[in-house]
Amino acid sequence: MSETSHYDLVIIGSGSGNSLVTPELEGGRIAVVEEGVFGGTCLNVGCIPTKMFVYAAEVASTIRDAARFGIDATLDQVRWTDIRDRIFGRIDPISDGGRDYRVEGGQTEAFLGHARFVGDHELEVRITRPGGRHEVGSVHRIEAEQIVIATGSSPTIPPAVTEAGVPFHTSDTVMRLGELPASLVILGGGVIAAEFAHIFSALGVAVTIVTRGDGLLRVLDAEVAAAYTDLARAQWTVRTGVEASSVAEGGAGVELGLTDGSVVTGEVLLVATGRAPNTVDLGLEHTGVRTHEDGRVVVDRFGRTDVPGVWSLGDASSEHQLKHVANHEARMVAHNLAHPDDLRAFDHRYVPAAIFSHPQVATVGLTEQEAEDAGHEVTTKVQRYGDTAYGWAMEDTTGILKAVGDVATGQLLGVHAMGPHASTLIQPAIQALSMGPDRTAHELARGQYWIHPAMSEVLENALLGLQVPGDVGDAT
Repeated sequence: MSETSHYDLVIIGSGSGNSLVTPELEGGRIAVVEEGVFGGTCLNVGCIPTKMFVYAAEVASTIRDAARFGIDATLDQVRWTDIRDRIFGRIDPISDGGRDYRVEGGQTEAFLGHARFVGDHELEVRITRPGGRHEVGSVHRIEAEQIVIATGSSPTIPPAVTEAGVPFHTSDTVMRLGELPASLVILGGGVIAAEFAHIFSALGVAVTIVTRGDGLLRVLDAEVAAAYTDLARAQWTVRTGVEASSVAEGGAGVELGLTDGSVVTGEVLLVATGRAPNTVDLGLEHTGVRTHEDGRVVVDRFGRTDVPGVWSLGDASSEHQLKHVANHEARMVAHNLAHPDDLRAFDHRYVPAAIFSHPQVATVGLTEQEAEDAGHEVTTKVQRYGDTAYGWAMEDTTGILKAVGDVATGQLLGVHAMGPHASTLIQPAIQALSMGPDRTAHELARGQYWIHPAMSEVLENALLGLQVPGDVGDAT
């Protein structure tokens, strides 16, 4: 083991944590520790590759659906390897480039290995990957006045799967399959399950979803979740209210015995039962850093742990496993590292989220139930895409946007959309909540122009449909 080396800042993780190396910190000595691939979850196995697959899936779905618009088209072939290689042919060089920049750059020293705390401000790093300046297998002691834990998260695997010893995939591996399977069983009913069900089914794979919940996407507003589950059942085989009691190789590939006595089979098993923070083997027991029951690092609103000089951000500590949240937290922590006397707090008031399934789903603010639980006198309006001009053009029959407001104050509390381009349609609501929560829903609707006949009229009409004091205008 080498002698202990001192740094001004050590960053554990190269996802959003990589952006902490700002010009304001250029004068300091900085180390970046990364055990996996550079760029974190979003670049390598999350947001970016999945959405590139989703876009290919949308193209396939559009071709299949063209006839109802008077356009006859056929989907002749899906070239899985071409789709896969186009995506990772762009992503992998970016990841490698980020690694090389940290390894070869003069401002930072990169340790391609696993870090464990051996004290509040001291780490032991074992080099596990080639490509850096340190020999694989070597162990290094490093210490720093400031340490940021930005280790991200990784998939959780139910004991029934791990104990069975059968081959399976997670969202980290399934996008690199050698060939497109004929059938896919997805264990889980959340965001990851919804997105990959769309991707693979659109590319011609028979999809079965198995979830213990009574519906899919239960984190959503109940009305939207129920509508989504109905649409999912029309596309895929959806088994709700059951768990896998046994997992074995059999049938076409894998065979799941369910708690209701039935059996489902598929060529490939995708486990999509959630992600957990990568904090288990960090040696936090040797520090004063506390964690929540689920393993998330406990931080205050500035990103500080209980140990002065030790910070955390992103999936390692946040309840929001979202890249835009991790990026926001990284911006705040980067400022706080450089300006200890002028700390900036995280702003988690209105955290939006989108699910790129078929249909898309997007949400921001309170659900109807959350608004009621918070003591609001709730008013809601569900606006159908198909009742607007652009919705007619799309021949949309299933898209909805639900606005939630407060009857007494007229305040907009939340918006939940399900349908084409929901992730874009909801952005004005995010802006309205974030920038002007004191304005009533009707003032938000009538205080600006809405392009006609654009899809944004779905949101305009939903806002005008809320029951608020001093109604102005109408939804015509």
